[in-house]
Amino acid sequence: MIESDRVPLLVGEVDMVDTPSASGKGQKIARCPTCRVAVWSHYAGAGPILKFVRVGTLDQPDHLPPEIHIFTASKQPWVILPPGTPAVTEYYNREDFWPPESLARWQRIRPQIEARRSARRSD
Repeated sequence: MIESDRVPLLVGEVDMVDTPSASGKGQKIARCPTCRVAVWSHYAGAGPILKFVRVGTLDQPDHLPPEIHIFTASKQPWVILPPGTPAVTEYYNREDFWPPESLARWQRIRPQIEARRSARRSD
């Protein structure tokens, strides 16, 4: 998860695909128009303000191992989670897991997210 303005699209375009989700709010998945791989998502809460980048699309994905495993209640039984990395059955409270510098970045963009939510409620 990273601020969208920190992730420029350098070449070409992506196809934004509306996709349903368990929350009922859906998400928009940015896909490569050629190979259809998912590059990032925008979830309903923050919309286009945040990108949830698929680590497997990066040049060096091994530099970013998971910091937490989420929604593990729906993982397949043959998926073995590594010890030492937090795991939660659904989502989590960011204050319980994020480092202080990440929480500070969240506080800086939170007004944008709240303004977006307010605008959507008034539509």
